[in-house]
Amino acid sequence: MGGDAALSGGTVHSGLTLAASEIAARDTFLNRLRTEGFEGDITPQVSARLVAATDNSIYQQLPVLVIYPKTLEDLNRAVLAAAGGHLTLAIRGGGTGTNGQSLTSGVIVDVARYLDRILDFDAETGLVTVEPGVVLARLNAFLKPHGYFFPPTVSTATRATIGGMVATDASGKGSRLYGRTSDYIETMDVVLSDGSDLHVGKISQTDLKQAESREDLPGRIYREVHRVITEQADEIRRVFPDMNRGLTGYNLQNILLEDGQFSLARLLAGSEGTLALTKRMVLRVRRLPKFRQLLVVRYASFDHTLRDVQTLLPANPSAIEVLDDRVLEKAAQDIVWQSLESVLGARSEVPVRGMSFVEFVGDDAAHLHQQMQEAVTLLENSSFEVIDYKPVSDQEIINQLWTLREKSVGLLGQPDGHKQGVAFVEDTAVPPEALADYVAEFRAILDRYDLSYGMFGHADVGCLHVRPFLDMLSEKDRALIRPISDAVANLTKKHGGLLWGEHGRGYRGEFSPLFFGETLFKELCRIKEAFDPEDIFNRGKLAPVGKLHPVDRIDGVPFKGEFDEQISDDFRENFGLAVSCNGNGACYNREPDMAMCPSYKATKDRTQSPKGRATLLRSWARLNALPDDASDKNALPELTAELKASLDTCLSCKACATQCPIRVDIPSMRSKFLDLYFQTRQRPMRDYLVYWLEPLLGIGRRMPQIANVLMQNPISTSLLKRIGLVDLPALKPATLPRTARLTQNWLRQATKNDRSVVLIQDSFTGSFDGGVIESAYQLLSSLGMDVRITPVWDNGKARHVRGFRKGFASTARETLRQLRNISRHNVAVVALDAATGLMFEQEYQDVAGMEPVPAVLSLEGFLKRQIDKGILAEKSPAGDKAPLTVISHCTEQAVRPGSAQDWATVLQHLGVRAQAGKAGCCGMAGLFGHEREHADLSAAIFEQNWAAKGDVLATGFSCRCQGKRLAGKRPAHPVEILSAQLHNKTTKSQTNI
Repeated sequence: MGGDAALSGGTVHSGLTLAASEIAARDTFLNRLRTEGFEGDITPQVSARLVAATDNSIYQQLPVLVIYPKTLEDLNRAVLAAAGGHLTLAIRGGGTGTNGQSLTSGVIVDVARYLDRILDFDAETGLVTVEPGVVLARLNAFLKPHGYFFPPTVSTATRATIGGMVATDASGKGSRLYGRTSDYIETMDVVLSDGSDLHVGKISQTDLKQAESREDLPGRIYREVHRVITEQADEIRRVFPDMNRGLTGYNLQNILLEDGQFSLARLLAGSEGTLALTKRMVLRVRRLPKFRQLLVVRYASFDHTLRDVQTLLPANPSAIEVLDDRVLEKAAQDIVWQSLESVLGARSEVPVRGMSFVEFVGDDAAHLHQQMQEAVTLLENSSFEVIDYKPVSDQEIINQLWTLREKSVGLLGQPDGHKQGVAFVEDTAVPPEALADYVAEFRAILDRYDLSYGMFGHADVGCLHVRPFLDMLSEKDRALIRPISDAVANLTKKHGGLLWGEHGRGYRGEFSPLFFGETLFKELCRIKEAFDPEDIFNRGKLAPVGKLHPVDRIDGVPFKGEFDEQISDDFRENFGLAVSCNGNGACYNREPDMAMCPSYKATKDRTQSPKGRATLLRSWARLNALPDDASDKNALPELTAELKASLDTCLSCKACATQCPIRVDIPSMRSKFLDLYFQTRQRPMRDYLVYWLEPLLGIGRRMPQIANVLMQNPISTSLLKRIGLVDLPALKPATLPRTARLTQNWLRQATKNDRSVVLIQDSFTGSFDGGVIESAYQLLSSLGMDVRITPVWDNGKARHVRGFRKGFASTARETLRQLRNISRHNVAVVALDAATGLMFEQEYQDVAGMEPVPAVLSLEGFLKRQIDKGILAEKSPAGDKAPLTVISHCTEQAVRPGSAQDWATVLQHLGVRAQAGKAGCCGMAGLFGHEREHADLSAAIFEQNWAAKGDVLATGFSCRCQGKRLAGKRPAHPVEILSAQLHNKTTKSQTNI
């Protein structure tokens, strides 16, 4: 199976509908798997297969099955079940490969769900033992308190697994100083093609002879590998380049170490799962450097940016990363850029065409300062056109700058019309001194086809990342993959470099003879056959076994765009963002303090991630567009049901709409899907209750005590539970003085008063947490503001979430009418609740069309503006209490990442010690936590992201509600703390008079 993309009648075979032979092979495998005692998850469902069919590459290849080993022994069981070679096994980690490394038409063995444990750590020896599914960022978070880290730094650290890094021998930023993943492998335990285990490490020549004397599979492997590196020693020296980026898959150069020891791990690293399945690794880790400095350099030319790298190298930086103007243009639109404006966005008379990040790390501050000074001197004497440079020592800013650099891959995937940056000549590497000349010729190739592109990379080691902008839904653009790839491969070879510099080979295996030469390529095939005579592992990649399954060609595997091209225009208009998803996997992160993506983090189920949902949405849209007699159309009912189930667990936090580099807004597409879905199906009763929720709340607010008795008694609780609602909060509307009412007469007068402000009373806070509204009114009044509170405004969010799009639009238009009535008086309008306040910047924009939506400020933004104007006097914090930690609502974190810091600034200014904190989603998200079928998932999300936070201040109503429900203590809103503080001070002052 591995790589026969059958074309018939101009239509590529999707793999969605399995042939009888494929079903038979799958069922045989499943029967053997169960007989062997496999303990993990088995998912033949169409949704799991579709989500596993793509990575960060241009390809789509559906597996017949996806399995998730739960124990290390499950890997052995999977291999035993595959005996006979009818199905190939492709092991998968983060799924972020740029060249289809883990795609297959056979069985995907996904280790990221369960095999993600750190098994042991010895701080004295600096050795850590991990399973293959451990995520790099999680490993470094574990090591940091001990003063250690795992040095290879890939941009996908929040989702890249250690097993995947071993598979490609990953390196990334800082490799000039820190090297590659293989440099840190102490030992490996792998599963061989006969299902047996092999423990590999550095062995002496005596131990090697003993290993070669064995009559089993390991013996054959050791004999063959030793023969190749001995007989072909001269050819290996001739072929393998003397570069930081080595010739991986298979690395024959470093098996024999300088001290004479033999390391099979050096061969396995970079073999992309074609020789064995990685089971366990012991890694050497290093001490974290004590100091870090960064030099940000701006250039008038990208060519000069590259050429100046050689100028700076004598200062011995740990890394020099470069960005071209196309990447900078995209980065300036990213939400992280806002906080870096002072570093990156300074005005320049000369257009900025390139930028370098030059980093220095070490344990000696004086030496680091000396290196920085040397770099500055080199820049000042440079013959190239340097616009300016800025030293950066603030560690938080340095982290944010690297975060922005790490996003470059995804940022270039943002659509530009019908085109977006795609990966296929993505990670070439040449000797650093040849990089500038090489890039000039590379650009000439792309210019020949009149393509735009973005370039960035690790210039200090000659590694370049390039994303040409193509419309992969166009057959004309897809046809460019072949000539551009061929031209770039030959150009790279001409400059003594490599087509695959750090991301592995994947479907580019056809270029192996060009770089290894025919002699060594034949030896690679013999090594592959010695390890895997039945070609069980990742068939079609790197090297073939015999002639039955040749290496796949770059244009012989289905392109994702070939399927997306079949989507009709109306579906593409509504679900175009799903088509734009390039599989960068930013939504696969498991960082507990990051907002994205709560359902994936809690379940580790890729179908419940933004990427998974985007894949299912575009696949569903395609099937809808197919003619009724198309074989794939038969999968539509099953896919529709599984897509609906996937979307049901989306909490609509909107993190994917901003934190995904492509801004794949799943909640908006979910709303559109549900609208279409229920046009032909009966909605559940609960949906209609949700539709009328805000009008019903309006009735309840008039008589809250009676409403609470009616809603909180055992009979109503039981009835609500039957329709799927549990643990609803009691009504607690605000009690405000008559002077707080908003009137037309006040609005006419407010125009003349720069202290006038209108506070929006949203339906959630105004109905269930009115004390916060009261505190906000008291605070603003105490600060000398002339404040008025709106009546409770319906916002329609629940209708939008449920796909009642016409009903939502009706509510939105009325809300916008009320807002415009206020805004025409030029008075500041402030929203207290983040989730509903941000609707003016998001959901309401679609309803407003071409008519601008008046500005609605956040409360902290308004107060900070008043501070900046000098209107609010600074107060010194009293006592020596520990600072309070402010955590913003997850939607707010995603859209306004500086919100918590703004609140901390306001609190500090008004006399309350405070600091900004971070947390992922609390798991409530409107009604999600009150829905019976989601109660367990909601609690799991809270436990994962919030339970250990302790006493914090929470800006989100959902967060405060969830804290009270699940932790037994309601976090205060910052305005409640400030109001109480100012009120107490005022009371004391009046008492002393």
